[in-house]
Amino acid sequence: MKRIVILWAALALMSLNLKAQEASDPLEYIRMEGMEKSQVMDIASWITDVYGPRLTGSDMLDKASEWAAGQLKEMGLQNVHMEEWGPFGRGWELEHFEMHAVAPNYFPVLAYPRAWSPSTDGTVRGEVVYLQANNAEQLEKYRGQLKGKFVLLDTIRAVNENFDGHARRFSDSELLEMANAPAPTPRSFRGYRGSGANFRKALWDFFWEEQPAAVLDRAGKGDVGTVFVSGTSVAEGRPQNPDAKVVPQATVSIEHYNRMFRMLQKGIKVELAMEIKARYTNPDGMQNNIIAEIPGTDLKDEVVMFGAHFDSWHAATGATDNGAGSSVMMEAARILVETIKATGIQPRRTLRIALWTGEEQGLYGSRAYVREHFANTDERGNLQSLKPGNEKVSAYYNIDNGTGKIRGVYMQGNPSVAPIFREWLEPFKDLGASTLTLSNTGGTDHLAFDAVGIPGFQFIQDPMAYSTRTHHSNMDNWDHLVADDLKQMAVIVASFVWQTSQRDEKLPRKPLPEGVGTDQ
Repeated sequence: MKRIVILWAALALMSLNLKAQEASDPLEYIRMEGMEKSQVMDIASWITDVYGPRLTGSDMLDKASEWAAGQLKEMGLQNVHMEEWGPFGRGWELEHFEMHAVAPNYFPVLAYPRAWSPSTDGTVRGEVVYLQANNAEQLEKYRGQLKGKFVLLDTIRAVNENFDGHARRFSDSELLEMANAPAPTPRSFRGYRGSGANFRKALWDFFWEEQPAAVLDRAGKGDVGTVFVSGTSVAEGRPQNPDAKVVPQATVSIEHYNRMFRMLQKGIKVELAMEIKARYTNPDGMQNNIIAEIPGTDLKDEVVMFGAHFDSWHAATGATDNGAGSSVMMEAARILVETIKATGIQPRRTLRIALWTGEEQGLYGSRAYVREHFANTDERGNLQSLKPGNEKVSAYYNIDNGTGKIRGVYMQGNPSVAPIFREWLEPFKDLGASTLTLSNTGGTDHLAFDAVGIPGFQFIQDPMAYSTRTHHSNMDNWDHLVADDLKQMAVIVASFVWQTSQRDEKLPRKPLPEGVGTDQ
């Protein structure tokens, strides 16, 4: 018995020693916590299954934001709050939708209303017509003929069978090409008015005057039941404006759209029945970003930020866009809190997570935050002058390219961070992350920070089926998230955030444009 007790005591001591060693290095603990005790898929399920979709301005986004703030508090973060921005305008939430072909024979039509489409007056029934016009003059031949009808905007799009699959990872040659890319040319945010702008205005003014039952499109991609859907079109302004003139609009699956078009080509009359029941929300027009912090110590007045956009489109639950990024950032925050508890080592700089809203309509939330705290910008986010808080931010890290694992970092034309990031990626070569590219990448919230001189970075991620199957589509659901990839992302993000917080110096910055000063 004595020998058994001694053996038990020895094993217990070994276990304590192992735990002490395990907890002594924050970076090792981050990896262990994130890979072995991950909660990222459960976080993602709450964001998507329970609180999806999260269209900006919708009641569901408000509920999701309250849940996320509550979770961050439970994780142990401090200064958790909603930070208001706006005005954004009205929100929109779908309550019921159905579409059926009723002549020449019956079949259910796979389609989705476009966001901010108004409701119909119950079920409406009408003939399907194709509008063939390329300029305002050609519209006139349809004058007085569209009221109560379903208008097809597009021609047939050929559907080809896919023998290669929709999902893929970056090849070694593609990553090498990224690594060898030259420094990008700096560009400002611009507002383009293309040659078709005048016709676009004339077209949607014409629809408002004619009052068709609905205008139908079939998107530029998607097949086999995948429908890519976004927001409605209007002649002027934004559909979020309370006075916007919006006619009912829906996007139809390509197979059903083509079928109707082919019947029209044969001279066969097609009739549809449709009902949209939706409501406009967000009467005060304002929205909120979700902010939370882990306080720093000797450099607590300086900040390391990490974030993702929390809003989504409406046809699915916003899983890869961007429940993935939001889940990863919340999981990274949890990992950091647990690492601090286990090691007893505190961050030097304050760590701040941000979950943005309004990204899908134009980076509204992140740009508003940057404008409030870090810089004066024009309405498109271009830098005018710096605010004193700008110099306090060491970096901002972003995730918003789907469920694919991190393969490296887009350095946004900042070569000075290369040796730093190369060292930080070294431990993750076995997880497939090692590529650095000077290239810019766009379309998401790190641009709001990069535009005002703050080092802002989006990670390189494997493409998976993001652009081919899930991005802004009805298939963007939890089932298409890859657990191992999200775990890897959360670990790497937490590691980058931690190491940025512990450096003696902030990350190096790119030179500012000439003449840009700091407000006093």
